[in-house]
Amino acid sequence: MGSVRASRYSIVSSEEDGMKLATMAVPNGNSKGKVHTRHQPQSRFVKKNGHCNVQFINVSEKGQRYLADIFTTCVDIRWRWMFIIFCLAFLLSWLFFGCVFWLVAIFHGDLENNDHPCVSNVSSFTGAFLFSIETQTTIGYGFRYVTEECPVAVFMVVFQSIVGCIIDAFIIGAVMAKMAKPKKRNETLVFSHNATVAMRDNKLCLMWRVGNLRKSHLVEAHVRAQLLKSRTTAEGEYIPLDQMDIDVGFDSGVDRIFLVSPITIVHEIDEDSPFYDMSKQDLENSEFEIVVILEGMVEATAMTTQCRSSYVASEILWGHRFEPVLFEEKNYYKVDYSRFHKTYEVSSTPLCCARDLAEKKFILSNSNSFCYENEMLGPATQTQSVLLNYNRNPWLLSKLLGT
Repeated sequence: MGSVRASRYSIVSSEEDGMKLATMAVPNGNSKGKVHTRHQPQSRFVKKNGHCNVQFINVSEKGQRYLADIFTTCVDIRWRWMFIIFCLAFLLSWLFFGCVFWLVAIFHGDLENNDHPCVSNVSSFTGAFLFSIETQTTIGYGFRYVTEECPVAVFMVVFQSIVGCIIDAFIIGAVMAKMAKPKKRNETLVFSHNATVAMRDNKLCLMWRVGNLRKSHLVEAHVRAQLLKSRTTAEGEYIPLDQMDIDVGFDSGVDRIFLVSPITIVHEIDEDSPFYDMSKQDLENSEFEIVVILEGMVEATAMTTQCRSSYVASEILWGHRFEPVLFEEKNYYKVDYSRFHKTYEVSSTPLCCARDLAEKKFILSNSNSFCYENEMLGPATQTQSVLLNYNRNPWLLSKLLGT
């Protein structure tokens, strides 16, 4: 199994700073003076629908930063705001160039004398505005047109045509990018409501289920998981969200899945697992969150999509397995999604942690070796062999004596 990789984000540097933070209110926020401290229950970091339950406050120069990346801002905003930007972009450009052509007509004297106008049949602001619309949209009614009398008017017609093409390209690109976003693909990628802990291949495992509701495939699909839990370092630093990778087969390659029918993702609880010392009772009293991530490329657009969900301790069922959903028919396989979230209880699941389970197996293996030696050795040698094995393992001797 792979080693555990951790990423730590700290907001409190010492016990003294922690006491100061606990008495401070969050300015300009919606928390009404409350802060997240170690004495408060842990909030959900990622909602079940995959949205991150995070609010950013006191961000300096937020508007300037968003405007500096205006294309991404337009792609991320809601459709109603995109429609408003779409309308304003064209209206403002028409108004701007309409004002320019109106000023050209005023300074050239076209409003009083129409013998040699810069723009024919433009005698008011309304006429200049209509000419601006006809030029940028290439309607071409023919009643209003620029003449060779004013080079400035000719230049502005050329410049407006270029600006109109740029606006069209930007708006169309933003709308197409917004329509092609793989975000909606996540609506047809589902995670089970609960995770389970049960035995699989004689090992205690943490399991959850993922499914694809579409027949189109998710190319290069792979899964990841992270454990979010608060902890205090040896130096007394409090970390509210310590992020730790949960191995789901990265080293062996089983994290890459062929997601046609629902698949159960398995995390083997071994000595490298953060749950190695967690029993059923510990699970009931724990506060942590497991963030599960499914990534892959949408087959239709080749764009990468990411689907997220999370499980808190109360959503992990100890001693349960998922009901089967894949059934073989005569000429095909059938997937019953009505069973996707259902589990059944496995009473034989041990209630102890994986460490204790491994130690119990060690005792059993030692007992079997003693029985073999009893068959092969004489009575005196049997006693010496048993004492030798117990002396090599004081913990085994204490378990035998009940101390």
